[in-house]
Amino acid sequence: MNRSIVHMDLDTFFVSCERKKNSELTGRPIIIGGGDRGVVASCSYETRFFGVRSAMPIKMALRLCPEAMVIKGDMDMYLNMSQLVTEVIRDKVPVMEKASIDEFYLDLSGMDKFFGCYKWTQEVAQAVTDNTGLPISFALSTNKTVAKIGTGESKPVGKLEVKEKDVQPFLNPLSIKKIPMVGNETFQLLSRLGVRTIETLSQTPPDVLQQLIGKNGTVLWKKANGIDETPVMQYSERKSISTEDTFSQDTIDVFAVRSILSGMVEKLCYQLREEKWLTSTVVVKIRYSNFDTETKQCRIPHTSADHTLLKYVLELFNKLYTRRIRIRMVGVKFTNLVHGCHQMNLFEDTEEQISLYQAMDKIKNRFGTNSVCRASGLIR
Repeated sequence: MNRSIVHMDLDTFFVSCERKKNSELTGRPIIIGGGDRGVVASCSYETRFFGVRSAMPIKMALRLCPEAMVIKGDMDMYLNMSQLVTEVIRDKVPVMEKASIDEFYLDLSGMDKFFGCYKWTQEVAQAVTDNTGLPISFALSTNKTVAKIGTGESKPVGKLEVKEKDVQPFLNPLSIKKIPMVGNETFQLLSRLGVRTIETLSQTPPDVLQQLIGKNGTVLWKKANGIDETPVMQYSERKSISTEDTFSQDTIDVFAVRSILSGMVEKLCYQLREEKWLTSTVVVKIRYSNFDTETKQCRIPHTSADHTLLKYVLELFNKLYTRRIRIRMVGVKFTNLVHGCHQMNLFEDTEEQISLYQAMDKIKNRFGTNSVCRASGLIR
């Protein structure tokens, strides 16, 4: 059976939400972000015309487009709208994967004999717009990679179908930057070798690519040749993420306990970012030597940042630990999770802070979760 995979992407999602709330913003150049030292979380097509891009420093964006209006952003509104879109799509398709706050994959394989996959996808996209007022683009093809590239090529408010026989002609003239896994470093490396289009990349021997960029070389070659067997994973809401540490000996060393909590938070936050979750509720648990167990929690703005969550965890611990008897176990739990990534949280963060997390996560991905960590989490 031929696969029928759809990629759907809400067009300039944050900007579209703001325009839905305030119609006077329609047609105006908009930047979503915060602070002079912050970065662009999202921007309208009117600003992109001047070269403004996501993750660009706000100051640089305003130099490129001085007339742009900067809006801090309303994460709660964006999350609520994303949930509404999710419910509309989930009610209409057999298998849906929510890739991020504004991205969805659908597996409609086998549906052609009932309805027609392209027509079905059109009706799903129309239902999203009718129920939410938000514009959405989509591409239908044989796998995730081609569908995602197709959506990017069809925007804004695009509707594209790339049939199996058309996959390679569609991909060949495009820049290798269009392939999702090609970052700037890989692009620069391959460009120096004259590999700039997907056609050239598809003709490069996979063993050569593997020598150049490691095990991902073969994967990259497959994607350039329109091969991607990655399944669409059925969407389900994860409720929480947590960890606990039972000590070998009960302790009243508050300094050591805080260090342990710091290490817990850092590992949980890394897991949140890897799995693309944000949390809005922090829970700290203590079990004393007499097995009495107490917990305390608080609601916070959605985030996956270590420095933000660690502050709340330590505050809760200080409020919770008042009995001054030995502690047997401590635990941290993050609940009320929603799909998203740290890029959603750019309204308050500085460019330096975001770059730091990206660099740390990159090191952990390559060398392991314990390869780099906060000094406060090392003291025992």
